[in-house]
Amino acid sequence: MINIENYHRPSSISEAVQLLQQGEATIVAGGTDLTPQIEAGARQFESTLINIQRVEEMRGISVTSGRYRIGGLTTVTDILESTTLAADIPVLVEAADHFASPQIRNAATLAGNLCNASPAGDMCIPLLLLDAQVELVSWIDESVSTRRLALCDFFIGPGKTVLQKNELLTAVEFKQPVAGFSASFQKSGPRPALEISTVAMGFAGVLEAGVLRGVRIAIGAVAPTPLRATATELVLEGRSLNESAIAQAVEAVQEEVKPIDDVRASAWYRTHLSGVYIRRALALFQGVTAHAA
Repeated sequence: MINIENYHRPSSISEAVQLLQQGEATIVAGGTDLTPQIEAGARQFESTLINIQRVEEMRGISVTSGRYRIGGLTTVTDILESTTLAADIPVLVEAADHFASPQIRNAATLAGNLCNASPAGDMCIPLLLLDAQVELVSWIDESVSTRRLALCDFFIGPGKTVLQKNELLTAVEFKQPVAGFSASFQKSGPRPALEISTVAMGFAGVLEAGVLRGVRIAIGAVAPTPLRATATELVLEGRSLNESAIAQAVEAVQEEVKPIDDVRASAWYRTHLSGVYIRRALALFQGVTAHAA
């Protein structure tokens, strides 16, 4: 039963967080996760509904002094069509291209995808590779208060984050990658579109004189939260990209993931696919860096 008593459409971040300060509320932006969850009975509306679609300062992609900022209301289509990201951070565009369907991409927002905190959230993967931070805003002592948190510390369980009830995720920020940075995104599902990932993997790093540096690996749908595979990163860091290193990485990632059996795949299959994907990612990495050289 829907029991909405109050409805607000703020036009600024300040107005939105002041409304959040007043008590329990449901935030709606694109609604592509919220609406199905409400209809399935997995969630229910609070008595106050706050529609933040008019908060224009939460939209857009910008670069200032080598730091990228993507507003929380930026849609997946905005990311997919960004010429700036296509030129500088193509792995974000690649992930957006694997996201649902055009209709859903047109409505789904970056903040919504992150706050939904699905272990299989597609946009989490490239942002973890980029060591992104989330910007969380609240209203404290009659003024706007902002804190920034590493995205890897934002998720605490399936559907759960550290976001407080009085906070709004307003943007995601990350530094320009170092010279030579290369990254890839892979995703599998029973069908090519409109599918939640069985496994998704992102790989990034720099190959300097045949040696891997700055290795970053992020995996979705293999743990309670999107996973930074730090143990596997350490196996590869400072190593030559040869068959021995690849074999050790496959073994390490299969030990590091903690998947479950569900309707989409067995834990065994997800573990197996994680090994396949790390081997494929390293092959892709070799090919891309060799071509760039």
